Amino acid sequence: MIIPCPHCGKSVAVNSLGRKPLNIPLKNVCEALQTHQNIVAAARELGCSPAYIFGILKANRLKLKDVVKR
Repeated sequence: MIIPCPHCGKSVAVNSLGRKPLNIPLKNVCEALQTHQNIVAAARELGCSPAYIFGILKANRLKLKDVVKR
């Protein structure tokens, strides 16, 4: 991405802005959910938010009850 420098006004190339994606594989998410059977504990183990886990499941057309077997 090319942005103008705030000091001199010239164009400066910048590699990336913002936070990098976590890219946690679905397999790891499913294993953590089956181990803990609790979305909050699985999120803590993976180092992400519970919403991120729900997003991964939704992207793969899965629901929590499909992954967690009691």
